Amino acid sequence: MTRNPTKAAIASATSVRRRAPEAGGEPATPASNRAARAAERRAAIVEAALEEFIARGFAATRLDDIAKRAGVAKGTIYLHFKDKESMFEELVRIVMVPVVERLTALPPPTGSVRDLVEAFARNFLKEVANTRRGDLVRLIVAEGPRFPAVADFYYREVVSRGIAGMRALIELGIARGEIREKNLARFPQIMVAPAMVAVIWQSLFARHAPLDAQEMLRVHLDLIFGERRTT
Repeated sequence: MTRNPTKAAIASATSVRRRAPEAGGEPATPASNRAARAAERRAAIVEAALEEFIARGFAATRLDDIAKRAGVAKGTIYLHFKDKESMFEELVRIVMVPVVERLTALPPPTGSVRDLVEAFARNFLKEVANTRRGDLVRLIVAEGPRFPAVADFYYREVVSRGIAGMRALIELGIARGEIREKNLARFPQIMVAPAMVAVIWQSLFARHAPLDAQEMLRVHLDLIFGERRTT
C-alpha cells in the first residue's frame, strides 16, 4: 500500500533524529529523548489538524477536536502553536510548500518547454490533485474569502511561488519561439488552469462525469504550443 504522502511529509518535517549509541559510546541523552517525543507529538497534532480541517472546514474546526484526534491534552497544543491560524500555517508549510518548491525547481531545460510544463502538470496531478493536498487546496478555495489572512498566507507561501516558476517557463518558451502569444507571460494562470480545474472537479463532479485530466492537459497545451508533430 502506498504511504499517505501528506502523512509522510508531516512525519519527515517534524522528526528529530534519535542519537544512536556508537560502539563504546554514549547512549541517547534524556534531552534527545524528550526532543524526539516532542517531535512525535507535534507531528501527531499537525496530522490531526489536517484531518480535522478537511473534515470540518477551517471555521468549524476546534482545538479540542484536534487534541482528541491527536491523543493529547489541549494544553499540549499550546506548547507548539499559539492558535488555530498558526497551526494551519504550519500545515501549509509542511504539506504544500515543499511540493511547490520541487515542482518549480526544475532542472535546466534540455528538451522543449512543453516537456517541462507537462512534467510540472503530471507531478502536480500526482502529488496534489488526488491526495490530501488537493483537499487542502479545496479548503482554501471554499473558505479563503471568509478568512483573508489565511488566503493571504497561502498566496505568499504557495501560489506566488508556483506563478513565478510558471512565468519563468513561459518567458523561456517565448524566447525560444515555442510560444507565439507573448502576452501569456502576463497571465501564467492560464498555463496551470487545467491542474486547478482537475483539483476542483475531482471533489465536485467526478462521480457524474469523470475527468481525464491528462488528456485535458494535452488539448490545452496543443492550443498554446500547437499540436505535436508525429513523424
